[in-house]
Amino acid sequence: MQADLQPLLDRVVHRYPSALIDAVAELEPGVRAVAIKNVTINEDFFPGHYPGQPLMPAVLMIETLTQVAAMLWLDREDAPPNARVWLRGVNGARFRRQVIPGDQLRLEVTAGRSRSRLFKANARALVGDQVVAEAELLLAIDPGAASVHPMASVHPSAKIGSGSVIEAHAVIGPEVTVGRNCRIGASAVIGGWTEIGDGSHVFPMASIGMAPQDLKYQGERTRLVVGKDNTFREFVTINRGTKGGGGETRIGDGNLFMAYVHVAHDCHVGNQTIFGPHATLGGHVTVEDYANISAGTAVHQFCRVGRHAFIGGYSVVTKDALPFARTIGSRPARIFGVNGIGLSRRGFTQDRIAQLKRAYRYLMQSKLNTTRALDAIASDPTLNDPEVAYLLDFIRSSGRGVILRRPSRRAEEIVADE
Repeated sequence: MQADLQPLLDRVVHRYPSALIDAVAELEPGVRAVAIKNVTINEDFFPGHYPGQPLMPAVLMIETLTQVAAMLWLDREDAPPNARVWLRGVNGARFRRQVIPGDQLRLEVTAGRSRSRLFKANARALVGDQVVAEAELLLAIDPGAASVHPMASVHPSAKIGSGSVIEAHAVIGPEVTVGRNCRIGASAVIGGWTEIGDGSHVFPMASIGMAPQDLKYQGERTRLVVGKDNTFREFVTINRGTKGGGGETRIGDGNLFMAYVHVAHDCHVGNQTIFGPHATLGGHVTVEDYANISAGTAVHQFCRVGRHAFIGGYSVVTKDALPFARTIGSRPARIFGVNGIGLSRRGFTQDRIAQLKRAYRYLMQSKLNTTRALDAIASDPTLNDPEVAYLLDFIRSSGRGVILRRPSRRAEEIVADE
């Protein structure tokens, strides 16, 4: 698509006479940009480069491509409003022919790998169909100062990291720390003694870090600690801890909380988990890494959900949900085997999945009681994967007991049909 040039150039650090882009022909934000530079005899550099034989300096061709690359990154949806981009390095530069007055440069830049503070771009300049210059550009990203909407309410004592964006009507309390490159949506509320890690996104109307819904809570100082790169969608509610529960609710890195999810006091959520809409955790729940809790599911207080567990939609979990397995249902919840598809997507080899399936056969199909099944698994020399050892420890350390009920044949057929 074509782009309006001036708003884009306003976000690039260069100004006249150093601004070198005349038009933007195509722009796919964060992916690819094509810009135009008309090279005229009136350019400021031509009188000295060179008298009688004007040539565009190679360094200025690199500079022109850098400006297009900066514009490409700054037009990303998640780019902080006050961010700036600078040239950090040039790799593999090649200059194929001279550029002289009357040439029109077509500047094509494609985004490469990006990290929080670095961005690579593949760039080339063409005159007609001929490539005149090409290079890989390495750009440094400065997220700039935080951007706070004038209609947001941010307490002067709150700490807001560089590059973060606070949208209209958001409310941030005095004891809140928001990390770098975060986005706090319109009318979201963050209160209490709360820390939000870098790169997290709180969508509109979410409520993060408010007082626990526990009648024993008397206003004592308790905390919510949230790691980096978390996403809290609309109307998510996360309560901080209570004194009796350790004083802290903690959430790891890279988690997705879809709309209307509720996480009660003193919960501990690991990394890379997914919560479907309306999923609910009672107090003191532990959810381990890579668990997937589907829409409408309720997890009873003091329960655990193991690593890589999948909890089906609208389930009711009143005991510990086993790792690596599919747990589905409410009257009561039942085990529907190993979550093989999910484990494959997470990079588990077929051998590791097969070992977990054999371990679950001891638990579900051997007619041994749980204690003897665990002993059989531990003594089986073919079950040597560390994840099998973790499964054994998870069951043995359970305080509420684990869900081990098998599904009825009819239930298996319904799940298979889905």
